[in-house]
Amino acid sequence: QVELVESGGGSVQVGGSLRLSCVASGLTFDRKDFGWFRRAPGKERELVARIDWRYSVPFHVDAVQGRFTISRDNAKNTVYLQMNSLKPEDTAVYYCAARAADYHPWEHWGQGTQVTVSP
Repeated sequence: QVELVESGGGSVQVGGSLRLSCVASGLTFDRKDFGWFRRAPGKERELVARIDWRYSVPFHVDAVQGRFTISRDNAKNTVYLQMNSLKPEDTAVYYCAARAADYHPWEHWGQGTQVTVSP
């Protein structure tokens, strides 16, 4: 059974930092792409960042480019999202997801972790 467990969320002030972790089990970790998504109140879920399995090439959407960094540690079956210079608009539930490769659907999801950024 595949399980993705996120942790590291919390409440911070503007400009603060958080590091989210996603520990995966029940899958071949080093053969999966991973992504971080978020859903803000009243909005659709959106991709924040992803990292592929073959070359660990990271991708970040424009809204977080230069502030967030996705990384993975295959030895620990863990994906990270380092979030710096947080803004109120980053407030959301953050989800970890896994897929087989590019252009494949995101087939496995975690339960999410809340991030709240206050002015």
